[in-house]
Amino acid sequence: MQLQFDKYQGTGNDFVLIDNRSGNIKLSTAQIAFLCDRRFGIGADGLMLLEHAEGYDFRMVYYNADGNESTMCGNGGRCIVAFAKKLGVVGNNASFVAIDGAHTATVNEDDTISLQMQDVAEVLYADGYTQLNTGSPHYVMFVDDVNATDVFNTGRSIRNSERYQPKGINVNFVQRLADGGIHVRTYERGVEDETYSCGTGVTAAAIAASSNATGHTSTNIKTPGGNLQVSFDKKDANNIVNVILRGPATYVYSGDIAVKEL
Repeated sequence: MQLQFDKYQGTGNDFVLIDNRSGNIKLSTAQIAFLCDRRFGIGADGLMLLEHAEGYDFRMVYYNADGNESTMCGNGGRCIVAFAKKLGVVGNNASFVAIDGAHTATVNEDDTISLQMQDVAEVLYADGYTQLNTGSPHYVMFVDDVNATDVFNTGRSIRNSERYQPKGINVNFVQRLADGGIHVRTYERGVEDETYSCGTGVTAAAIAASSNATGHTSTNIKTPGGNLQVSFDKKDANNIVNVILRGPATYVYSGDIAVKEL
């Protein structure tokens, strides 16, 4: 099977994107893992299919690099909007549905994309960490020096801990910055490594960093792959609405690849 694809990245979080509005493309877990493999395939943190969805501009179907369908991806959401615009499916505004429900997005004048994330109705503030779901489940730990943190080993240990089995959890390490922003590094399940950026992860980190504050909050976020911004309205600790993730979505290249039955 010969596949045409585009590759995009959002602050270093990279994706293979495929137009499947025809519905003819059926990929196995092994084939998706092959396409995402950085030595034998294209190389990416995940793969997305853009599909037809009644009542929306399109459907986003997201797979992690291990080939398994996963929960929502914020950086992927921005990238698939940019891909849809390149295809002529949308203009500067988009409405799409993903595994966690409906989303809207806007392409801004500076070519960043503002993506509306899901409302958050439950935040667990525990001793030493915060846990919440921003379309994907996240564990947030604040540290004094995020650059000195062993993200891979500590993140993998928490991700695989018994309490989060069988599906695991994404793990974020967060440092508060002097200018009021935060620096975030993330270990992502499904990729099973640190990624350059995680959209749902920085969203979770920004909400966790808001502490006991209420009202409108906007947070600038530094990641290894670049800068993002998260804004939201916090009515109380367990009622966060109007959650917007803003950042770049950059076209890398297009190509075609032969995919064998695996």
